[in-house]
Amino acid sequence: MQDRLAPLYTQHLATLRERADKALALGGFDHLVIASGTPLRKFLDDQDYPFVANPHFRHWLPLTDTPGSWVVYTPGEKPKLIFLQPRDYWHVVPAAPSGYWVEHFDIEIVRDATEAVALLPGANTRRAIIGPECPAVPGAEANNPQAVLDYLHWHRSYKTPYELELMREASRVGARAHRAAEQAFRAGESEFGIHMAYLAAARQIDAELPYASIVALNEHGAVLHYTHFDRTAPTKSRSFLIDAGGSAAGYASDITRTYATKGHAEFQALIDSVDTAQKGFAAKVRAGQSYPELHIHAHHVLAEVLREHGLIRMSAESAVSSGVTSAFFPHGLGHPIGLQVHDVAGFQAAETGGTIARPAGHPYLRMTRVLEPGMVVTIEPGLYFIDMLLDELRAKPAASDIDWARVARFRPYGGIRIEDDVVCTDDAPENLTRDAFALIG
Repeated sequence: MQDRLAPLYTQHLATLRERADKALALGGFDHLVIASGTPLRKFLDDQDYPFVANPHFRHWLPLTDTPGSWVVYTPGEKPKLIFLQPRDYWHVVPAAPSGYWVEHFDIEIVRDATEAVALLPGANTRRAIIGPECPAVPGAEANNPQAVLDYLHWHRSYKTPYELELMREASRVGARAHRAAEQAFRAGESEFGIHMAYLAAARQIDAELPYASIVALNEHGAVLHYTHFDRTAPTKSRSFLIDAGGSAAGYASDITRTYATKGHAEFQALIDSVDTAQKGFAAKVRAGQSYPELHIHAHHVLAEVLREHGLIRMSAESAVSSGVTSAFFPHGLGHPIGLQVHDVAGFQAAETGGTIARPAGHPYLRMTRVLEPGMVVTIEPGLYFIDMLLDELRAKPAASDIDWARVARFRPYGGIRIEDDVVCTDDAPENLTRDAFALIG
């Protein structure tokens, strides 16, 4: 892995430097200063929340656990890493920098925050400081200039070959752990037990995963962000929905699968139909494809799935226009992914900023851009049986065209979601998730 990454990183860093040069020129700045960030302190406590490094910092370096460190870039000069390595016997101190990337940086090791700030470009210089505003770092407070952020965020949408290689690794981590989770489900484990199996196979702790895992048995699958983890296995497991990812040097994978136990053929058939539809949507991740139009297309296809399985008795067009599909599929088709699970610039109109509005009636869509080569998006259609939304649907005129007895039969299964991470290329899309599952067998 390291041998593959070294030449890719060299190209990646050259790309970041070029982007930084243009972003700084647009904003009228001479220096780009990026904070890794520092942990947030828990209220009325002497402990911190788990540290998550600034994604802009992770964009330059494969370092995820180096609080208090800084990247400094001045156009025309070698980038600098100010690396905080405190004297501390309470915690594990970050090891001195090493690896395929160190030759590209001038590295200064410091022992405390004051030393670090003293090595930054001075407050009287034109410096763009990118980082969290809280907690503030005295003498180096973040200003996050909008023109600089707009440019960097826009171009972060286009992943370099180095980034794609790390995302492939994150997908392999996630796929391996998903296989273990499915086995635990088949063995009758509780949600908590399944999650423990997932962590063991991923070889990552909760704080290292890109987001809190969703591990939902039976009707819990109807809660879109179910993170409760029942410690006791249900008397009878009917279905299992898991939405969980893995990390690789700060890059995320985001994978969802849904399973049925033996003897639940009707629900398995519905899963299979959603899976077929999902693969069709993923195949449309091509240059020039409007993501909102793909989302609307997904509603029409899922309406046909509802018809085929006897849940509705209306045309796909009617089901979409009347809001029926939104009751069964209430979230967006997906979102950008990369350094963050819900990556930046999903709504951005141009490198100079601006916003592309969501289509009317679809408030939870997380991307409105046209797909271009280098973008990575999730494709995650779903069908759910959510009591609150079904109750609202019963009050609408379209309720007469819904087979409520059949809906009631599916309600104990909660719901279905199938999610892959897909790369838009100059040709056919690359499905990171399906490729990872195929690799591990």
